[in-house]
Amino acid sequence: MRKLVSVSPEPYTLHRRTGGLAEGAARLAEDLKAVPVAKVLAGANRTAVRKGATTAFNGMRPGPADWFTFEDGDDDTRDWYPQGLTSASDAGISDPAFIASWYWKPEVDTEERGVRLTFLDPQTAKYRHVLCVIAKADGSYAPVDIHAGGIAWYGDLLYIADTTRGLRVFDLRGILDIRSVQDDVGDHTKFGRREGKYHAYGYRFLLPQTDCWKLTATGPVFSFASIDRSSAPDRLVSGEYTDVQGDVGRLACWNLEEDGTLAADKGVAVPCEAYRAPDFKIQGAACHKGRWYLSQAGTGAVRGKLLEAEPGAVPEVRDYPFGPEDLTVWREKKQLWSLTEFPRRRAIYGVPL
Repeated sequence: MRKLVSVSPEPYTLHRRTGGLAEGAARLAEDLKAVPVAKVLAGANRTAVRKGATTAFNGMRPGPADWFTFEDGDDDTRDWYPQGLTSASDAGISDPAFIASWYWKPEVDTEERGVRLTFLDPQTAKYRHVLCVIAKADGSYAPVDIHAGGIAWYGDLLYIADTTRGLRVFDLRGILDIRSVQDDVGDHTKFGRREGKYHAYGYRFLLPQTDCWKLTATGPVFSFASIDRSSAPDRLVSGEYTDVQGDVGRLACWNLEEDGTLAADKGVAVPCEAYRAPDFKIQGAACHKGRWYLSQAGTGAVRGKLLEAEPGAVPEVRDYPFGPEDLTVWREKKQLWSLTEFPRRRAIYGVPL
């Protein structure tokens, strides 16, 4: 395992490419009523189990401080896989909440459904899924076909890592309610606007993309994302996953403006710093008070690891669950939270910082 060392941030330079995304989202919002995150959570239709039974932590010493397991249908499904995790603490919101991302990977080849988000209230353990979409000027919408390996919530904006392109942005003030214009959520087998009705495979809420930050060169990969609120200014963090031993990925940090956008000069955002990861198979990264936390994948038979290091140092290693993914810091509880991806071993969990 190597030291965590600085590298050039230049390859991670991003260019703002809003295009018609904001206009498409605004057009769809003319038809469907927007609701706040609080209303989505208040009307959550599924129930997680706090400290529910799971084999995700078998052999982990010490085990998590706290965790939530999903309903059976979400824990078992092999059509959707959880990847990203962020929290209200990232957003700077006092009421606790988590958002998790899932990507569509069906066992049987079928129509693309893209990315869904899970909004979880840890106080009630209630949660609900919301489908991400790309809205178009004519009022139609399409799925967001990406891996969604990491997400970061800051203020009203949600960033989703797009593996080879950069970062997609979604405005959480624009969650749209299909039930605001019709008595049901449409046909569970259909998607889009058809014969005057809205359909989204049974999902009640849609979240359209509103902005995008793109790479103009190939090379860097966006595999995960997080928010560092212990720096000045606050920063967005992203980095690369690689499964080739000896071929480690990089980590990059961008300063954030007060409105949540990346700090940029004429639409060009250059990272404030970047690092070479100390090892391969990194699934998530978070930085808090100058200390880096990296989740490292194992296999279905081998638990993952949590690597901790300050720049210039070789990481310390802690036990971690099977299938660890993206990371978020719950600052008020001084905890680091993540989620696991393997079917029948899925949980959102926290460990002490």
